[in-house]
Amino acid sequence: MSRMDYSSFYAGFSPDSLQETVLQGSWHSGLNVCAEVCDRWAAQPDKVALYHRDLEGQASQMTFLQLSQQASRFANYLKSMGVGKGDRVAGLLPRTPELLVVILGTLKAGAVYQPLFTAFGSGAIEYRLQQAATRLIVTDATNFPKLQEVKACPAVLCVQPLEGQAAADFDKVLAVESSDFEAVMISGDDPFLQMFTSGTVGKSKGVAVPARALLSFYIYMKYAIDLQPEDTYWNVADPGWAYGLYYAVIGPLLLGHATHFNQQGFTPETTYQMIHQFAITNLAAAPTAYRLLMAHDGVLPEDESLGLRVASSAGEPLNPEVINWVARRLGCPVMDHYGQTETGMTCCNFHTLKHPERIGSMGYSMPGHRVVALDDAFNEVAEGETGQLAVDLQQSPLFFFDGYTWAEKHPFAGQYYLTGDMVFCHGDGGYSFTGRDDDIITTAGYRVGPADIESTLLEHPSVAESGVVGKPDDERGSIIKAFVVIKSGFDPLDSLKDELQALVRKRLSAHAFPREIEFVDELPKTPSGKIQRFVLRQLASGLSPG
Repeated sequence: MSRMDYSSFYAGFSPDSLQETVLQGSWHSGLNVCAEVCDRWAAQPDKVALYHRDLEGQASQMTFLQLSQQASRFANYLKSMGVGKGDRVAGLLPRTPELLVVILGTLKAGAVYQPLFTAFGSGAIEYRLQQAATRLIVTDATNFPKLQEVKACPAVLCVQPLEGQAAADFDKVLAVESSDFEAVMISGDDPFLQMFTSGTVGKSKGVAVPARALLSFYIYMKYAIDLQPEDTYWNVADPGWAYGLYYAVIGPLLLGHATHFNQQGFTPETTYQMIHQFAITNLAAAPTAYRLLMAHDGVLPEDESLGLRVASSAGEPLNPEVINWVARRLGCPVMDHYGQTETGMTCCNFHTLKHPERIGSMGYSMPGHRVVALDDAFNEVAEGETGQLAVDLQQSPLFFFDGYTWAEKHPFAGQYYLTGDMVFCHGDGGYSFTGRDDDIITTAGYRVGPADIESTLLEHPSVAESGVVGKPDDERGSIIKAFVVIKSGFDPLDSLKDELQALVRKRLSAHAFPREIEFVDELPKTPSGKIQRFVLRQLASGLSPG
């Protein structure tokens, strides 16, 4: 199975505008993403686009027709503000109906939606807004205070602002706008999402996702997720990140399926309540979610059936214990999928397609892509060898990543896109993840670059140097550990650790703070002065350096 005949996969497409646009090669003649994922389903007035569970556990829903009308109102507001094609509009919102309106309204106006994770601190928000020259940010009363510390903050629209919060009221603004709007056409090469991804050196890198990525999203939902017409689908991932935005929002709506938002925080109890309340049959989540459910196995009664048909996982490798536990306790198979913010999903174990299954393997090339493993000279490795996972651009018609938005890095070598992940080649088109070739940390499903954390720690007057790595952890996969050299005159006290952790929480995000801080006299470095993080990783794992 080293090669696939992709033509057979396209034969089953439903006769819709997306199919016609793609198969006729007419991306450049114009399309609108909101029209593709929402408006065309609005002709069925009772068809539901969103099921929402609020903080109190109460359920509500929004139809495609209602979503289309609200998106038009928001698009009209953007037009009145002079925001249009190519402009960035950011959402700093929890998983509420308003978030979906902002995403779809931005896309209807031909603008580019920019997600901001609600756990971000003011520093992470400020960098992303300034880098993207964002024209408008939509937030809520809870997250509004973070913007007070953002320099040169763009115009702010706030959902139910509190007294004293100087921002336009989202509900009042939309109430006076028309529910009619002529969708702005863009080409398949024009961006519709402005993402940011972690980096090991410098700040996070920009990823502008072009509209032609819709077909890749479609293929993933259809063949890897196996989204069937009768399914009730819930992707647990937050839309502030790529997996949630691509495949909890755009993907299901593209296929005419409702998505589900759970506004409550993730716990085993709220997860099972959500599955029962909405009769979920198709579940997608990060490995951390499954590990936490397994760690709290007693929450689910032994004789209870959840009614799940299939489950999917992405973000980091699934271990055999989790796979076996999901099958036994959740009552369905779980498939491991691999992708990146830059590329979307490219390598999967498929629910729909038949292929050899290996426990712990990342799977096979997704239709429309050809993934390979390369040696240091960029030659494809043989069976039984390890190399860097790459995408063969010449044989990947659905690959959509053209490079970082502001050319922060060049991840291409000849005809290959280099993922930075090391894999074992099974020789039949299948691969297994072995590790990163850089210093990205995957913790609880989030990919975190050490550079931002190290820079933030240096803002504290006591810190002379810092080195940040991942430390293995049973529940989160890895936790973030910082090795810190403090300046003379400061004492390495627990109270100082608390200060440093609080600083990172505030400036970056809740998932990026170092759960462990170790004070050291010096950091291991190369002769040129670069931190040897591989030595720090060995120390964090309890190994002797070398």
